[in-house]
Amino acid sequence: MAKPSSILIQDAIIVTMDPHRRMIEGGSILVEGDRITEVRGPAGGRPEKAEERISAKGMAVIPGLIDTHLHLAQSLLRGCADDLSLVEWLRQRVWPIQGTFTEEDGRMSAELSMLEMIRSGTTSFVGVDVVSRYGFDGIAESVVKAGMRGVLAKTIMDSPGYGRKGTIMPAGLVEEREDCIREAKSMVKKWSASKGGLVRAWLAPRSLGGCSRELYEEVADLAGEWKTRVTMHLAEVKEDVRYAKQNFGMTPFEFIESVGLAGPGSLFAHMVWLTDSDVRRVAETKANVAHCPSSNLKLASGIPKVPELLDAGANVGLGCDGAPCNNSYDMIREMKIAAVVQKARLLDPLTMPAATVMEMATVRGAKAMGMDSETGSIEVGKKADLVFIDLKKPHLTPFRNIVSNIVYSAMGSDVDTVMVDGKLLLRHGKSLTLDEERIMGEAQRRQDELISRSGVKA
Repeated sequence: MAKPSSILIQDAIIVTMDPHRRMIEGGSILVEGDRITEVRGPAGGRPEKAEERISAKGMAVIPGLIDTHLHLAQSLLRGCADDLSLVEWLRQRVWPIQGTFTEEDGRMSAELSMLEMIRSGTTSFVGVDVVSRYGFDGIAESVVKAGMRGVLAKTIMDSPGYGRKGTIMPAGLVEEREDCIREAKSMVKKWSASKGGLVRAWLAPRSLGGCSRELYEEVADLAGEWKTRVTMHLAEVKEDVRYAKQNFGMTPFEFIESVGLAGPGSLFAHMVWLTDSDVRRVAETKANVAHCPSSNLKLASGIPKVPELLDAGANVGLGCDGAPCNNSYDMIREMKIAAVVQKARLLDPLTMPAATVMEMATVRGAKAMGMDSETGSIEVGKKADLVFIDLKKPHLTPFRNIVSNIVYSAMGSDVDTVMVDGKLLLRHGKSLTLDEERIMGEAQRRQDELISRSGVKA
């Protein structure tokens, strides 16, 4: 079925996330092509022109949620690596299984991840650590097919280590420096300006211990030359701090700043172990942070200083990380955890209010992707990336503060309809771009085969 040239969404409670953070009850949104062309309140009347009309009565319409850090290749590992610390989690389960992936496994895992994201209201994401064996092109084509807005970040490495650990990566995941750079260049050239802009290719240097100083410096130079962005894991666990101090006499962030990687075009995941000085420098360099609370809690990595980062002026988005360390790609659930964990950490119920967390999942996430002029809020001229949340549920009734209800009470399963670029991806809970039954059936079969091939006792 061809996409309508214009769609009028009527009778919605609109959470705009615009600069004034307007809430419009009984409002309407006119979508023409891939853009929002009108946002009106009930007193403004309804535009007459619309090829299709959609009733959003009893629903909140919010900007599409933005996941700033996730692993597309890990949804096939759900339930395979629970109750382990990070290094053991990687060495004993995650890496050995991923080291046996085929390109078809990579594509299937990406499709399963995106199916879950779409069903729970995520419209844009940053997918990290895409290694060659996962099949970059196949994954990119799946993103286009799904209709999502996705960043795919190509792994860059020249060492199979992690932190102070030696050669601990399985052979199936080890890539040569020259091969990484060559493939990254090809992917940036092929995808960043094609396919209607849905897919962008970034660079993803591995964590400290996985790249030499010289390679980090080269990545910084190449990102500028190729006009792309960089994302990586940083200061996730205490081991990162010990490694940086031992090898460079600096904190992890100080080291990354020294090699030229800290800036507006960089997105650092986790950032749990920052000093107060680091917090100030993150803000001053305008580097972006992806906060992954569920992953940090489950792996007992620690709780980052998110309120302090925000107070310092840093930009912080939210991320679900991966299925083995979160078990979910549900950004609505992640919002609640992000809010409540900081209240407990600081013994302050006033910190991280719902409105702040909603910003992290929308406008701040868009800024972290370098797309805040295109998405992240419901405004005229922006992309029509919209999510309808059904409020007619016992756990969402009664409601007075819609943002609080969404952050503290809603679940991904409350998402009714999802639109990206003016195209419906989900309607009344039914996937329109991905074959849900086929994906779930094949995912189960492929996980069984991966476990068998890898020899992992999961």
